[in-house]
Amino acid sequence: MFETIELTKQGRIGYLKLNRPQSMNAMNGKMMAELAECFESLLAESTLQVLIIHGDGRAFSAGGDIKEMMDPEHPMDIDVVMKEVTRLAKSLYTLPQITVAAIHGASAGLGFSMALACDYIIAEENSKLAMNFIGIGLVPDGGGHFFMKERIGVPKAKQLIWSGQILKAHDSLAKGLIDEVTAEGLALEHAENYAEQVLQSPVRARLASKHILHQLKVGELEQVLEMEAAAQSEMRKSADHLEGIQAFVEKRKPEFQGK
Repeated sequence: MFETIELTKQGRIGYLKLNRPQSMNAMNGKMMAELAECFESLLAESTLQVLIIHGDGRAFSAGGDIKEMMDPEHPMDIDVVMKEVTRLAKSLYTLPQITVAAIHGASAGLGFSMALACDYIIAEENSKLAMNFIGIGLVPDGGGHFFMKERIGVPKAKQLIWSGQILKAHDSLAKGLIDEVTAEGLALEHAENYAEQVLQSPVRARLASKHILHQLKVGELEQVLEMEAAAQSEMRKSADHLEGIQAFVEKRKPEFQGK
């Protein structure tokens, strides 16, 4: 059904695998659209009660696909992309399932925004987590401002967004960004264990509480997504962004000029 992701169902547990391992599950336009379509299809899913999101290959997700951003033959239409990102983030946040992110390797940029949108986040101890849009002159998208603020508050969210700091799992746990750290190779297993614990509890009561708490915030999330889309469209045209992605490709330190 999908080219870049894979959705499987085992009883009351669903598994959503990011499936571009050759690109460290970097999100191109196709993956963003497929994720949005997948999450929207699960909004009416009554059988599944837990959804585990994980990545194939060496990483959870390295974030947006910079190669696609720089493709001169098929230039990325940022306004189209942001519509898919908005659909993705809103539908993920409002899913009627307990969502679990099982992180290994990198979880960066949009990949980190998506992980932060989940109800429970597990990361292997050597994972690298970063809201690192600033490195290429962009702002967080996919609700990154909203989800980070919800977890750690505005002052700390600003500092991490502005620094683009790459965090190991234990640092992320200490800051309140994630919920559990595991040894290498065990994130998915621990996610499955957590899912089983959820299913052995009064899960409908959990889901009712999630619905109440999230519905209070949906309007705010929609506002954030609208502002992120406008800001990202503007930043994509900035000289600092062009310098940031050029420096990334050339593997050198960017020289930003605030333009």
